[in-house]
Amino acid sequence: MRAALSACWNGLKIFLVFACCTGLFYYGILFIIDEYQGDERFEEPEGNAIKVFDQESDSEFSFRDRLWYLWQQGE
Repeated sequence: MRAALSACWNGLKIFLVFACCTGLFYYGILFIIDEYQGDERFEEPEGNAIKVFDQESDSEFSFRDRLWYLWQQGE
């Protein structure tokens, strides 16, 4: 009887540690998401910045042409 009670107590301790670590991880991820929610890294450039991608351009490049240009120019 004592061995079964000891095994249950050990199992309960493992479960509690697992549940606490899971909760800590979950709320840590929520905290990180809230911290970076307002971070607008993808704003349009202002001033003398050069636009990298012009969607209104008349010349249409295929994916293969763009990849070849990237490989040749390294940019």
